[in-house]
Amino acid sequence: MKTISAKKEEVKQDWHLVDADGKVLGRLASRVASILRGKHKPIFTPHVDTGDFVIIVNAGKVRLTGAKREDKVYYHHSGYPDGLKSRSLKKFLEEKPEELVRRSIGGMLPKNKLGREMLKKLKVYNGSEHPHEAQMPRTLTIEEG
Repeated sequence: MKTISAKKEEVKQDWHLVDADGKVLGRLASRVASILRGKHKPIFTPHVDTGDFVIIVNAGKVRLTGAKREDKVYYHHSGYPDGLKSRSLKKFLEEKPEELVRRSIGGMLPKNKLGREMLKKLKVYNGSEHPHEAQMPRTLTIEEG
């Protein structure tokens, strides 16, 4: 037997639709990151983008477990003195739920050019409407568990 290494031209990319309403954020993020990476396909190759496109709707209705909503804080620094900025998860979820979901999924992808290309295949929307009907996405169910 020979090991098959996928080539970029050979990869067929599908579209998946995920409804985030009532789904736990971390479980949703890990499953979607796996699909974006292509680990669900038998032709998975670590150095080739074999993943599919994913559309997430109802990002604002995602569920959080424990006391994360009140306790978790996101930080970033501008690079200047006294440039530390912080935002609570509750405020982040109210203001930019799409960015919260995108950031949690992006944290589970490789930190290189390939990971950034994979993240471009993620489309996140706060409402239940999306402009990707022409791609005929298949509905993907994420199990609670």
